[in-house]
Amino acid sequence: MTTRAGAELALLDRWQHDFPLAERPFAEAGRELGLDEASTIAAFRRLRRRGVLSRIGAVVRPHTAGASTLAAMRVPPERLDEVARIVSREPLVNHNYERMHRINLWFVVAGSEPAAVSATLERIEERTGLPVLDLPLQRAYRIDLGFPLTGSRRERVPRPFSGLRADHSDRRLLAAIEDGLPLVDRPFRDVARHLGVAESEVLVRLQRLIAHGIVSRFGCVVHHRRLGYAANAMAVWNIADEIANAVAPCLARNPAVTLCYRRPRRPPDWPYNLFCMVHAKTPRQAYAVIDDLNLVAGTGLADQAVLFSARCFKQRGASFVTAGAH
Repeated sequence: MTTRAGAELALLDRWQHDFPLAERPFAEAGRELGLDEASTIAAFRRLRRRGVLSRIGAVVRPHTAGASTLAAMRVPPERLDEVARIVSREPLVNHNYERMHRINLWFVVAGSEPAAVSATLERIEERTGLPVLDLPLQRAYRIDLGFPLTGSRRERVPRPFSGLRADHSDRRLLAAIEDGLPLVDRPFRDVARHLGVAESEVLVRLQRLIAHGIVSRFGCVVHHRRLGYAANAMAVWNIADEIANAVAPCLARNPAVTLCYRRPRRPPDWPYNLFCMVHAKTPRQAYAVIDDLNLVAGTGLADQAVLFSARCFKQRGASFVTAGAH
């Protein structure tokens, strides 16, 4: 007999991807695992209350529905808590982590337009008196953030991107669900009422965003540390520009890699241009994955580093509200 905890983990694992786009999605999500609609909603509510489930919603491909960047700072240890609070107070900062490196504070800024992102970075520099490394995305090879939670690995082919960008109505919809779907029997109807449109329009528009690769994943976004995945590793390499596009797909194909992308170097402080995110339960397991990446991609002799997260100061979905809403 499946325990309640086992059923909850199975729901999270199964529905990290391809959450049902239907009038009663929780009925469909539960049916596959032998649960009725009410039990499924109750399970997701418990997971949300415990902080395991961040939200059920969209992971959006960078620069298709707004603007974003990864930023980092070298903060004196005695000022780290103070500076982290300043960074986290910024509305457009959605992730803010301490990482074990001399460049020790890493955060993501995402907003409706590049000017809003730039203004956020400038404000942080002004309020902290410290320089910010701006590391905008140059090319994405894998944007997922989901990985097997039950030990079984499923190879997933990243959804192709059509080149289409979100329009104004798309951004309104993404803003309405940026904190996740409401955990009710007909969540898309609630979203539609908020937007003043038909429920069918919400479903069709989400299907279109997924089909075009603007939404790279629609499903459960998990706080992995609450499930024991405490070794959150950002592995970085300095790969010659002329071969980076050949090396990166070898890294991105590994099922343990949730993110793989190319960003600019910022010498002399930051010499790396290729990034992978690996989640594991222990540093040893994370290093085993990184060793495998080096073996498969032939990157063992490249300049590289592994930055484990030490503390999470902020984690939420990206903001898609229009400029002037902050």
